[in-house]
Amino acid sequence: MKKQTYRNVFAEIGKTDKEIQERLGQIVQEFFYGPDRVYFTTGEDMGYLEDTGNHDARTEGMSYGMMFCVQMDMKEEFDRIWKWAKTNMYMSEGFNEGYFAWSCAVDGKKNAYGPAPDGEEFFAMALFFASHRWGDGEGIFNYSHEAKEILRAALHKGENGREGFPMWNRENHQILFVPGVDYTDPSYHLPHFYELFGEWAYEEDRPFWKEAEKASRAYLAKACHPVSGMNAEYAEFDGSPMSRPLRWSKDRHDWFYSDAYRTVANIGLDYEWNGIDVGQRVAAERLQYTLGVINRENPYRIYEVDGTPIDRKALHPVGILVTTAQGALAVEGPISLTSPDQTKALAAQWVSRFWKEPLRTGDRRYYDNCLYLFAFLALSGNYRIY
Repeated sequence: MKKQTYRNVFAEIGKTDKEIQERLGQIVQEFFYGPDRVYFTTGEDMGYLEDTGNHDARTEGMSYGMMFCVQMDMKEEFDRIWKWAKTNMYMSEGFNEGYFAWSCAVDGKKNAYGPAPDGEEFFAMALFFASHRWGDGEGIFNYSHEAKEILRAALHKGENGREGFPMWNRENHQILFVPGVDYTDPSYHLPHFYELFGEWAYEEDRPFWKEAEKASRAYLAKACHPVSGMNAEYAEFDGSPMSRPLRWSKDRHDWFYSDAYRTVANIGLDYEWNGIDVGQRVAAERLQYTLGVINRENPYRIYEVDGTPIDRKALHPVGILVTTAQGALAVEGPISLTSPDQTKALAAQWVSRFWKEPLRTGDRRYYDNCLYLFAFLALSGNYRIY
């Protein structure tokens, strides 16, 4: 189950260990402590990640921050972020008791009382890794207990007279966009996490996670377009784009846009950790071709899922670049810029393009730079199972 070695794709394109480690150190310093950081401390023992475009703290970013910290052995920052989340975001009563409010003001006041399941799954995985890397502490720092409780709530809300809805459809084993809806978000599907939840969650829940692992890989193979490799932000349980109107918004979510960029990164990391392909792996190769060959001159746009470009700029162009590059983990290596194999050469071009790209600055830097740090960890062999 636990890997002993991890693929270093930057090394495959000729970067030295010294170059890679120095660059990683610079990225982490800039992300957490530089002038364009997104991490901020508060009080003596708490900290948060700010969505600098929306000026709030989200379970997405908070849980991402915890995953960054456990991967980089930054225990102080991990504990600060977790305490802020548990203090300000956790809901201890009411309809969503046991979940975390998806958005809070940076002063800790809740902006909403609904959860976002991608936050919960990253919280749980980061907490399990923290338990294994640093050992369990007391109270909220009993990491493994906290992780198991998060997963228990996510699966069992609404049972035995308990208020609320679960975060997974218990019949088809698919994660929901939000509890209570009948559709999903392809970028929330993390089979590489569910494989580990199937080992570490409460024993009675482990069979579910084993099924969720298989269901999500099969789902990703269906949700990614067979030509473009793209997927919609939100999708039906059969993988088709979810174009029904939302009750809270008139925005479209059936195209290749912000949330959707994460899917190829997840496919790449899952293949790196587990080496299992049920048809999802090829989506990374198709996406790299769609964006890197067909649309090479202007790839950073909004697209219909079939690859048809829309004459609008992407809100997160760096996010597109880095996640598409992370998809190289799903391309059978080693890759090389001079490879006679077009697929391997194209993957190397994306990784090389990523290497040359700086972290984003400005108001919209939060989401792009989160994806950037994940991609750098993954492509350098530093996104690991603990």
